[in-house]
Amino acid sequence: MTEAARQLRLSILQTAFYGQDANLQSVFSSVEILRVLYDKILNISPKAAEAPQRDYFILSKGQATMGLLALLAEKGFFPIEELQTACNYDSRISMQADRTKVPGIEFSAGSLGHGFPVAAGIAYACRILNQKNHIYVLAGDGEMNEGTMWEAALFAASEKLDNLTLIIDDNHSLDEMLDPGDFTYKLQSFGFDTVTVDGHDEKSLYDVLARPGKRMPQAVIANTVRGYGSEILMKDRSWFHRAPDKEELQRLREDVKIFGI
Repeated sequence: MTEAARQLRLSILQTAFYGQDANLQSVFSSVEILRVLYDKILNISPKAAEAPQRDYFILSKGQATMGLLALLAEKGFFPIEELQTACNYDSRISMQADRTKVPGIEFSAGSLGHGFPVAAGIAYACRILNQKNHIYVLAGDGEMNEGTMWEAALFAASEKLDNLTLIIDDNHSLDEMLDPGDFTYKLQSFGFDTVTVDGHDEKSLYDVLARPGKRMPQAVIANTVRGYGSEILMKDRSWFHRAPDKEELQRLREDVKIFGI
């Protein structure tokens, strides 16, 4: 784990404590993906958050909102001190981000299964307008149980939207409900340029996301682990949806600091 990924996890824990709400296992599995996108891939900045030529990042996997908010604050999209107000009545920092309130948020996540269709629509609109934007969307493996995701995949492949990249954070949460089969095979059969990668290896993620595209939409299947970055979160499934108290926060922070060392 890189030091930048470690620091982002510590920020997420602190924000979860402030707001007393979190999906820590889900957001921790996405940290390296978010880091690589915002550190090395996306053409976007706080000063040009609405620039017509910007890249778009759509967080379809709404459970990872707290990670995205912590990263946007780090990058200067809004004052980092605002994270301390998380989930307060009058705060714009919440479990499900609102694009009308938070700079840098392109899509108001909430109901799963909608971010990818929206991303496909944006990619199609950019095509019509002859714009060079690239649209990246992060989905969870659980979302792939939604029919809207596969309808969007059919549309994107049919229109050969090579300005669209779907990243699936495959932390295998879906495995306990049904066998999703091989996402790589399925999306290839739909007409995607598809590759599987270790979702916690930042170099591998960068190499995949930065590679030249083909004349078809791209899909990156990122194999991840729920709660990665903390042995406590990885082993205890009660952390799927709860926030730490003061003592738990300290234990989790120490756990993250020694993870992988």
